[in-house]
Formats: sequence, structure tokens, C-alpha cells
Amino acid sequence: MIAILTADIINSRKLPSQKWMDDLKVFLSQFGKTPNDWEIYRGDEFQLEIKNPEEALLIAFQIKAFFKSIRLDVRMSIGFGSKTYKSKKITESNGTAFIRSGEKFENLKKQKINLIVNSNDSLFDEELNLILKLSLSFMDNWLQQSATFILVAIQNPTATQEEIGFKLGINQAAVSRRQKRSNYELVLQVDRYFRKKIKTLTA
Repeated sequence: MIAILTADIINSRKLPSQKWMDDLKVFLSQFGKTPNDWEIYRGDEFQLEIKNPEEALLIAFQIKAFFKSIRLDVRMSIGFGSKTYKSKKITESNGTAFIRSGEKFENLKKQKINLIVNSNDSLFDEELNLILKLSLSFMDNWLQQSATFILVAIQNPTATQEEIGFKLGINQAAVSRRQKRSNYELVLQVDRYFRKKIKTLTA
């Protein structure tokens, strides 16, 4: 089983693409190579293959934080399943993971939801999507400072507040405030719960 994340950037025209495109390419490159593992298409949409589905939600949170840190936002649909046809370009590959990601992606804008999962297991999807909907009530409102903190904290999971402060150029007290404002501990709890639940799909 793999995960396919399909995304589009919300109001991408608010910023000239040269202000975020190169940074996005660098950011996505940590998850694989383009166009085999990820690809940006139609200017403001992209697709990413996540080979370990347990990592899918934490990667989605990082992508969310990346865009909020540059004052943009993103819609994401994550499909879990198989890859039955592999092309040199991810956008030309196929399988149930691709189909499930695409099915939910088409309705995100209508539903006014920015993150959704689709595993074809109705109980799993209902439970996780309710949790994500509740989580988005604060994630959609991350300010630039909170989002930047989230990004650094997730990418440096063993770092102390002092070490994160050094990376951000702020003191430990400011790091503590950003951690609380961003609901970072709740983000980690959601990720831990998701990792337990996803194992029931892979079993």
C-alpha cells in the first residue's frame, strides 16, 4: 500500500509564482525525485507519492505549514491503495491510490475542506476525516510565525525549544508561545493516532 497526495494551491495568484515555485520544488525534493515521485502541473497543482503510508499525514501537515509560512494555503486529498501502473511521470501512473486521491480531490473546493483522506474503508475514512475537519479549525488559521514553527519542529523532532529558537532566531520563551498558539502537541497527537489506525489497513 502507498499513499498519493494530490494538491492545489489556494489563491496562488496572490503571490507571483517566482516567489514560491523554487522553494516548493526544494521542499518537495526531500520526499523524492521529480517527475517520478512528485510533479507540479498546471502551474499550481502537484502530486506526491508517499511510499510509507504511515508518514502521509505528517507530510501533509508539513506541506500545510510550508504554504501558511509564505501566506498561502493548500487543499490536499490523500488516497491510500495500490500502484498498478508505474510511469516515469507520477501524473501518468495509476492504481487505486491515485483513483481514490483524485475522487476526493475533485470535491474539496465544493465541500470547503482543505484536507481529506480516502482509503475505501468507510469507518476509517469517516473517523479520520472528522478528526481532520476539527484539526483544520485551527490549522487553517495558522499565522506565518506559527506555521514556520510547525515546519521547523516537525523536521527537527528531537530538538529542544532552545535549539528550535536558534533556528528561528528567537528566544526560548517565544518558542514556547508559538508552540502553544500553533497547537503543536495536538498536531502530534493526531499524527500518532493516525499511525495506529493506518496499521489496521495495512494488516
